[in-house]
Amino acid sequence: MAEVTDDAPGEQSVPYPAGWEADVVLRDGSTTHVRPIRPTDADALQAFHVAQSERSTYLRFFATLTRLPERDLARFTRVDHDDRVALVAVTADEQIIGVARYDRVGPDEAEVAFNIADAHHGRGLGSVLLEHLAAAARERGVRRFTADVLPQNGKMIGVFREAGYAVRQSIEDGVVTVAFDLDPTDRSLAVMADREHRAEAQSVRGLLTAQSVVVVASEDAAPGSHEDLLTRRVLDDLARTSRGVDVHAVGVGALAGDVPAGARVWADLAELGATAGAVDLAVLTVPAEESVAAVRALAPLGVRGVVVLSAGFAETGPEGLARQRALLRTAHAAGMRVVGPGSYGVLSHAEGRTLNATLAVEPPGPGRIGLFCQSAPMAVALLGSVRRRDLGLSCFVSAGHRADVSGNDLMQFWHDDESTDVACLYLESIGNPRKFSRVARRLAAVKPVVVVTAGRSGQVVPPGHAVRATHAPRRTLEEVMRQSGVIRVENTHQLLEVAQLLALQPLPSGRRAAIVASSAPMAVLVAEAGAAAGLAVGGQAVILGEDADDEAVELSLAELYADPDTDVVVVVHVPTVGSSESRVARAVARAAAGSGRATVACVAGLHGATADLTAQDADGRAWTVPAYTTPEDAVLALGQAARYSAWRAAERGSPVHPARADTRAARRLVTAWLADAGPGADLVLDQERTTALLGCVGIDILESAPASTPQEAVDAARRIGWPVALKTTAPTLRHRADLGGVRLDVHDEAELRADAAQVLELAASHPPEPGRAPLEVQAMVPRGASCVVRSVEDPLFGPVISFGLSGDASDLLGDVSYGVPPLTDVDVAELVRSARAAPRLFGYRGLPALDVAALEDVIARVSVLAEDLPELRSLELNPVVVSERGAIVLGARAHLAVADRADGTRRALPT
Repeated sequence: MAEVTDDAPGEQSVPYPAGWEADVVLRDGSTTHVRPIRPTDADALQAFHVAQSERSTYLRFFATLTRLPERDLARFTRVDHDDRVALVAVTADEQIIGVARYDRVGPDEAEVAFNIADAHHGRGLGSVLLEHLAAAARERGVRRFTADVLPQNGKMIGVFREAGYAVRQSIEDGVVTVAFDLDPTDRSLAVMADREHRAEAQSVRGLLTAQSVVVVASEDAAPGSHEDLLTRRVLDDLARTSRGVDVHAVGVGALAGDVPAGARVWADLAELGATAGAVDLAVLTVPAEESVAAVRALAPLGVRGVVVLSAGFAETGPEGLARQRALLRTAHAAGMRVVGPGSYGVLSHAEGRTLNATLAVEPPGPGRIGLFCQSAPMAVALLGSVRRRDLGLSCFVSAGHRADVSGNDLMQFWHDDESTDVACLYLESIGNPRKFSRVARRLAAVKPVVVVTAGRSGQVVPPGHAVRATHAPRRTLEEVMRQSGVIRVENTHQLLEVAQLLALQPLPSGRRAAIVASSAPMAVLVAEAGAAAGLAVGGQAVILGEDADDEAVELSLAELYADPDTDVVVVVHVPTVGSSESRVARAVARAAAGSGRATVACVAGLHGATADLTAQDADGRAWTVPAYTTPEDAVLALGQAARYSAWRAAERGSPVHPARADTRAARRLVTAWLADAGPGADLVLDQERTTALLGCVGIDILESAPASTPQEAVDAARRIGWPVALKTTAPTLRHRADLGGVRLDVHDEAELRADAAQVLELAASHPPEPGRAPLEVQAMVPRGASCVVRSVEDPLFGPVISFGLSGDASDLLGDVSYGVPPLTDVDVAELVRSARAAPRLFGYRGLPALDVAALEDVIARVSVLAEDLPELRSLELNPVVVSERGAIVLGARAHLAVADRADGTRRALPT
């Protein structure tokens, strides 16, 4: 245990772990700051203790203590951040509202204790502190917590049990002892995700259901300046188009007599708080340098969120970045979420109220689509397009630079929001793809999620966006979205084309499409476009000529919608002479209403949601057939919807947990190896260590014998048994039988000597890796398909698993499939089958079907190792030979480094 010297009060031998600091969202949607305790917290800790009730003090210390003795106070606040760790939750003014600590009592075991302020019970502080303390403990090598709890302290016992850990419990001398392992389990991770979901959803709900809003402007803003224009626009929109919302303004003296009716002007925030009371939401138009002071002044008003319309933050450079971080720290410590900076605002139609805290003069009306956008300029275009289509929105949020509130937060909210049927996101960057994946998958299971990203990689990052660099292939993001059930589109036009179908029509029950067209050539065009979009177009199209009377139209449509082999319907009515007749559109709407068949229409002169294509079903419910400008747009939307519907209906599998996969043992090995290598180690494992590491998760590598001469190769073959394979270890020739670096089916000594001499001569100009012999000898394995399985720890995406068949298909043509753990058994199966050369594994052209289940088992084991071991910078299994019975790993390479994964096992906001 580290000692604290008297001559240097508060100085600790282990550096202060700043990485443990975090802003977190609590159960009620508010925020707080969690950090390691400091010696300077002595007075705050004493004040926290004194304010506790006698019962709380007794439950914590098993005795009544009016004040903490000075000796205990010093011991509690002076910790070594290793054997003795304490975390505190603090408010904006550094008042302590919760304490969690552990004291190591064994090599990998520690005793844990919690104390939550009486006034803050029920906010989820205990569960948050447990998550963060457990993460810190795992980082310090602690794998088990124990606690002594009085039987009447059921809340504390509940915190441990409800966290999802397998709690063991015993009682002796009237004290309950609980113990539990800290390694995450499926249940503990699910509990954490569920709590994160509820808290973040509640925080967004607090923003979008605000009943009182204050616009905070700068008294010094010059008339006509950018800040002045922002203030005028948002204040006018709030007062003119919001309903059921109290609008306040502070610092708007520059507006003189131009303050809109309905907005109350106050001299300052203190006067507002003293007279009007609490305020739910604040909109800042002040210059960036005044933002922190403004947020600090808002804290006493109980504000839940701040929308920052101003720019001048991280996008301007280091000074602006420091200003943005200070803004977040101040807001989170005061319990507020931040939308922006550089936001276009927020819009919500909720609970009979309309909140328009945007810069949009005419915002869209109520609807069933939720829309998230980052940049303000793109928000202008998107909101205008929504209005032109007459679609309507349930809510809209522009996150600007996305310093805090992100698309992940909105997806958490939309999951439970009954007024939102379709989730749409325009993303300029994705700061945490791992979290995006798990949140999107959860939402997509109940509601469609449509996403467009800036650039195909999704990582064309604008200035001011905090996004880690990525080395992952461009297809990685596509795989993340595919695994998550997200509908990814190419542009904002497609975003709304797909969204209007999903918002107005039922999900397609299949891909079988029927066509109604005004001419045969048009029907052929639609059929070709439908097939390209993934629809199954069969049978004869229904041709409704321009001269078809009402009876013929009604009869033809009735027969088409009665066909049980039709899942979706495409209607294209484009007369060559004159204008389109609304009678056809109305007939289509009547036939489609309540039919259960998703229908799209391309009718001249109609676009979006229109009255001509709206009708009521037998129960009086209104249905609208979405109108498209071109047939290609219509069938593209249908194809996307059909693919999503199939994903949603399919079995998504269970997380893989291969038998005999002990990632805890693997972690012990890696921790020891990195510790021996020293700080900042970057370690390429030798064959012995690689074999030991993979053995922890049940992956065996076929034994190979090194050789430097033909005689050594012969001696190795005698030990292994004939026939053998001979390989060079030179990286450029390794696995390259076509270049002579591999010789197979060597049956006798003479052949082996000759092959060894040839390979050594060939590899003379291709040196082996340092410390490795130039040759290796292995036993021959049953014939099969040679595959490559890799894992790479990416700074942005975390572990990325790839699979391909060895040879030119992978190396030259890029025929590689990708997956991002954690993977389910269905994900693993799709990973194998997504490679274009995968048919070779399933009996291609009369070849025997291979043991794909054994291959999937290997991939699953790599997946859990990569997921649980962020220190595994890269792993390559090459080749993995899949035969009719079994999959054998012939070679492996592993690279370790210090972990630096963005998405860990604790809840935390961006800082």
